[in-house]
Amino acid sequence: MQNFTKTELLKNQDYLELLSNNFPNITDAVSEVVNLKAILNLPKGTEHFLTDIHGENEAFNHVIQNASGAIRRKVFDELGKIVRLEDLEELTTLIYYPREKLDLIKRTEKDKYLDNWYELTIYRLVRIARSTASKYTRSKVRKTLPKDFAYIMEELFQEDQHRFNKKEYYEQIIKSIVEYNRAEHFIIELCGVIKRLITDHLHIIGDIFDRGPGPDDVMDKLMAHHSLDIQWGNHDILWMGAAAGNPACVCNVIRIALRYSNTDVLENGYGINLLQLAVFANRVYGDDPCNQFKPKVSQDLLDSNPNTDLVTRMHKAIAIIQFKIEDQIITANPEYAMEDRQLLRNLDLKNKTVIVEGETYALNDTNFPTVDPEKPWELTEEEQFVLDRLVFAFKHSVRLQRHIRFMYSTGSMYLTYNGNLLFHACLILDQDGHFKKIRYKGHDYAGKALMDKYDQLAREAYFRRKDEANRTNFLWYLWCHKDSPLFGKSKMATFERYFIDDKKPHKEHYMPYYLLMDSPDYPDLADQILEEFGLDPKDGHIVNGHMPVKLKAGESPIRSGGKQLVIDGGFAKAYQNQTGIAGYTLTYNSYGLTLISHKPFESVEKAIEEGLDIQSTKQIIETVTIRKRVKDTDIGKQIKRQVHVLEMLIASYQKGFIKEKFMG
Repeated sequence: MQNFTKTELLKNQDYLELLSNNFPNITDAVSEVVNLKAILNLPKGTEHFLTDIHGENEAFNHVIQNASGAIRRKVFDELGKIVRLEDLEELTTLIYYPREKLDLIKRTEKDKYLDNWYELTIYRLVRIARSTASKYTRSKVRKTLPKDFAYIMEELFQEDQHRFNKKEYYEQIIKSIVEYNRAEHFIIELCGVIKRLITDHLHIIGDIFDRGPGPDDVMDKLMAHHSLDIQWGNHDILWMGAAAGNPACVCNVIRIALRYSNTDVLENGYGINLLQLAVFANRVYGDDPCNQFKPKVSQDLLDSNPNTDLVTRMHKAIAIIQFKIEDQIITANPEYAMEDRQLLRNLDLKNKTVIVEGETYALNDTNFPTVDPEKPWELTEEEQFVLDRLVFAFKHSVRLQRHIRFMYSTGSMYLTYNGNLLFHACLILDQDGHFKKIRYKGHDYAGKALMDKYDQLAREAYFRRKDEANRTNFLWYLWCHKDSPLFGKSKMATFERYFIDDKKPHKEHYMPYYLLMDSPDYPDLADQILEEFGLDPKDGHIVNGHMPVKLKAGESPIRSGGKQLVIDGGFAKAYQNQTGIAGYTLTYNSYGLTLISHKPFESVEKAIEEGLDIQSTKQIIETVTIRKRVKDTDIGKQIKRQVHVLEMLIASYQKGFIKEKFMG
């Protein structure tokens, strides 16, 4: 134990007196120190990294259930030499989807063999659970156990069925579970314990929302997870802005939902009523084919959906409202310097052209019935009515507000965790690879300080929006501004993609971060970034997503000499033709970093009925020569600080500066 001076102990005496209420004597304090020091030597827990989920709830759920293949590997490692392959596949699927798999087993297994199947399965699951729990303290494992079976599971985890003195004891526990018809419930809970223990902590590196059908289901799943953090993506910040009542964010959220014919998440997931928008769109754009606004889905889906024409009109209607509102925000916030995005002002409907970045382009659509050429930014009375109703619906959606508050409580612009730097998209750099200075209210911010400031402003925009409605505009800024670390492009060319066939103005140029990070001219840039955030470049990594890695075009997710890992591989089906895969995930355990690429997930039904797992490929990125322990992690640093303070308390007891409490 460290020697403490009298001055040091007396300086901290007030705090130590408070601590003594929890550890009233030397024995209690020493017991806690012994426990904490032992924990420091346990293997580091497994971290699981995912990004750019984009509402693909089934694929996301399966990757969470199988822990990017970790559960399958655990099953095969433990039982592969003693259990036939067919049973291993069945057991793996059972762990993923216990309720559904049990229903199938009961339909296919003969009744006279069912009890035997239950007993055998429980034996096997206990063995998997015991192995999974082996790197945690009993206390931590105990906290993961369901109340109904906590005592029984703890007994089974700690005992070995082959131990002579307790062999019959062990067997009788399992027989009794089956005899009293608790086998199904026990198996379901046991599978849950295995999944909770296999992954110690989950990182979601942005873009939960948009494109896919079930971001609301993804959020429910995340809210039930035992340990996680979220780094906000630009699509997340857009929904955060919509929940805060920012009208431009509301318009963008609805436009994207209509673009991908995905209004169920709005109407059924969050109770956002689109009826007024539909009525307005039908009346104003009823004779307009709105060719550029057809949903981005297959032709078969377009042809089979009786509402395609209505969705198309609604899509155009909300887009025009969006462009008007964005124009108003740009005027109200000259510091954004986005006047070049006020494109409705550049329309020449007589000549069917529009000016973009100083060049004139032909329009493919000249039907703007609600746009006043003199004041193109002004909403019509009916547009304002529709928008007000939509904003009200977003602000008062109970489920959405619950999800967004969770996004704020667990999320941030960036995170440093166990030596790695996590953020969704990019950092704001200048052309020379230096951190670009951004001025805000007379102060310059750059690098980490800028990310911290943006984080603070994003929180103020939601939690102090009643003080100043204009605060919410900052969330729209983070969605689409070139100096937003959540976006990282020169512009968001939404208007150009709808109304100009010429591809030239569609180009959204990458900001310097993307151009310089993997450039041989800037070999030390990743190290400089890690140092800026207080991390050691020798061991640290930058982990981000946002830009889908086009594997089939030869792109690699491993960049900057292995210091940067870009793990957006295309969870969203809209990207999979570009990427050639269906997403990357990353795991970081006591042995090192592993990158996993996934093939498209077919369906839960096939996984349950046919044992068809998602096909994944492992790539070892980095292994450690000495296995990492808890003492090497951020939690380990916290534990060491706790040990230090407890040792001060012990010394204060021993030197008589604090009296031990009599506990009777």
